[in-house]
Amino acid sequence: MKSKWFLRTLFITLGIGFIASLTVSPAFGKRVAMPTRVTTYDGKYFKGFQDPEYISYDQALREYLVKRIDQKYCIALDPKKYSGIDLLEIEALFKCKKSNESYESFLKMFPKRW
Repeated sequence: MKSKWFLRTLFITLGIGFIASLTVSPAFGKRVAMPTRVTTYDGKYFKGFQDPEYISYDQALREYLVKRIDQKYCIALDPKKYSGIDLLEIEALFKCKKSNESYESFLKMFPKRW
């Protein structure tokens, strides 16, 4: 009889813990909100690289990523030299960088736009 109540209590406790873990962010509330200029393009499809909306989205994305890379890694990049996609890749590579590797070795892999 006691084991029945113990198991019932255990399952209720685990269920509440599971539901609570789904509602709490993994960073414990430490969220960095994307600027509204970038989030205005959420879910939009673009006709191509020459689409004026895509060009303005790419510009907003580049400005945001350059600022974020500068804050995290103290590397000032020019938003006009790299595309938004390149900056996303650069940031991902910086996250995986080993301590003995330089940042410049990763930047050499990306063509600069003039």
